[in-house]
Amino acid sequence: MSPGSHDVAQIRLDNALVLFDEFVHATIKHPDAATLRGLERRFAERLQIQPSYWSQIKGRSRQIGERLARQFESLCHKPFGWMDQPHVAGTLPPAARAPAAGPEEPPHNLPQDDDERFIVGLVLTYYRRHPQRARTRLLDLLGEVLTPTPPTQATAARASPAPTDDEQTLWTRVQTGVAPLKRKR
Repeated sequence: MSPGSHDVAQIRLDNALVLFDEFVHATIKHPDAATLRGLERRFAERLQIQPSYWSQIKGRSRQIGERLARQFESLCHKPFGWMDQPHVAGTLPPAARAPAAGPEEPPHNLPQDDDERFIVGLVLTYYRRHPQRARTRLLDLLGEVLTPTPPTQATAARASPAPTDDEQTLWTRVQTGVAPLKRKR
């Protein structure tokens, strides 16, 4: 091994980690540990290598050779030789950087914290395992929340305010856009 080859190996490893960082920032706003595990698998797929091979590269038990470095560059849309030049992790493209000043309003339709991500994950897991049952039950549940029910005398005193006309209209629109489900035989 020549004296410079260790430097190139370290530079390539550092740049591979920069590529992963760019991939994470381009894919998700607030990564947590579980999400990162899934992203590492997807990143390995993007690089057309096995997830275990990516793990070995990160753990320094494997080095990125010439052919693999060119493959990384090509698949990540980097110029030829990019993997062999030092790049600072802070030089992410502006779209991938965190906002510098002032809090940015997060999109309202994406999970905002760990609790919401947990609930969304549960619902997706349930839906992916039993799509028809999940759809039926979720629509029933949402119908209970969005459809006003006439309060009985016992519940009238502690009832929450009835849904507004906008909520009722929204629920009616949602109901009409959903096809009836066929029962399993």
